[in-house]
Amino acid sequence: MTAEIQPQYGVIKAKTDLLVTDLLVVPHRGGDLTVRYPAFGRDSYLGNIESMQTEFYHSDEFPRVTFRPATTSESVSAAAYNFGELARPKIFDPSWLQLGWIVRTSEGVFANPPKDAEGNPITNETELKAYLNDCRKVNGIYLGDNDFGFAPYETLKRGIQEGGTFAEGGLARLLEHSDERTVPNLGEISSSKNYSRGVNVYKFDETSEPLLRVSTLNSGWDLDRELLVDGNDHGSYRNGYAFGVQVVPQAHPKTNIY
Repeated sequence: MTAEIQPQYGVIKAKTDLLVTDLLVVPHRGGDLTVRYPAFGRDSYLGNIESMQTEFYHSDEFPRVTFRPATTSESVSAAAYNFGELARPKIFDPSWLQLGWIVRTSEGVFANPPKDAEGNPITNETELKAYLNDCRKVNGIYLGDNDFGFAPYETLKRGIQEGGTFAEGGLARLLEHSDERTVPNLGEISSSKNYSRGVNVYKFDETSEPLLRVSTLNSGWDLDRELLVDGNDHGSYRNGYAFGVQVVPQAHPKTNIY
């Protein structure tokens, strides 16, 4: 007698060949920003960007998730959310956060430079200055589209300073791409409750030729005392973390199919 085959009832687990990832939703400029959690790393900034090209599985709603590099402003928003429990112990203390591309020049710092035809950040100072024509000047710095901006050196203070001084300076406002006189997220991160010694703005020096660099944040050498804001990561320094922003696919205009 052939045994009767019983139907299989119950939960059927989802299966995927993709890497599984969580997502972190944080407030950003009055809206929501969704980034990968945990952040990409540890690796160089270039390595982390390469890892963002991988497809991930999150849920039936987002079965194939890809990411793009966060701008400096988006990175700051992601880091500031629940800073003491998320970014601080998992990124800032043991390593560093790669905020995004900057270009240091003889006159100041450009953040989130536009890309050329090959998709590489523009570093030509004359070209970058031309983009300033389409920017608005706010409290001494320039702010444009896609978080592009420029802060002249006279708007920022280098070396060790109080968190409040840093939050009012041109560099913080540039990185956070903010019209405010005091930036909220970097102000919170650099507050005395987190770093008793304040902030050390490091390696934001004038250069004879434009230098493409990555701006980074970390807890410095004495962890609980100093926030280090570094302007000299070449993009190839390993062991850092970077946030990737979820790329939401656009529906086909005729079919509404993604």
